Amino acid sequence: MSRRKARILAFQALYSYDVGGESLDELLALKWTEEKNDQEEVDFARLVISGTINHLAEIDSLIKGHLTGKWEFDRVNKVSIAILRISVFALLYQKDTSASIIIDEAIGLSKEFGTDDSFKFINAVLDHIRREIESE
Repeated sequence: MSRRKARILAFQALYSYDVGGESLDELLALKWTEEKNDQEEVDFARLVISGTINHLAEIDSLIKGHLTGKWEFDRVNKVSIAILRISVFALLYQKDTSASIIIDEAIGLSKEFGTDDSFKFINAVLDHIRREIESE
């Protein structure tokens, strides 16, 4: 199973949720993907999608609390928000994966799907959140 592929599916779903207002049921159907994914990838993606959406208020609050300078939540691009959301969910609730792997995956997603410098922004926000979680 490729957790990377599953995270890409989850990222795409969260982006669609934010931009298109898709329902959770529609997202979990993964109908937009034309690629054949193995069942473990689909199950992991669904876990991340549903977990992120079910904890969205808590996740968004953490993200908002770690934006600095000129960054306001409503002005952060939707790709970065989707990546941050699935990553914060993982930091909070997927303790079987190390924080460094979660952050590295987020950076990889932002380099592949985000703007040129979005990986720096995502890295900084997630690193601050990781430190806060670890200090609790």
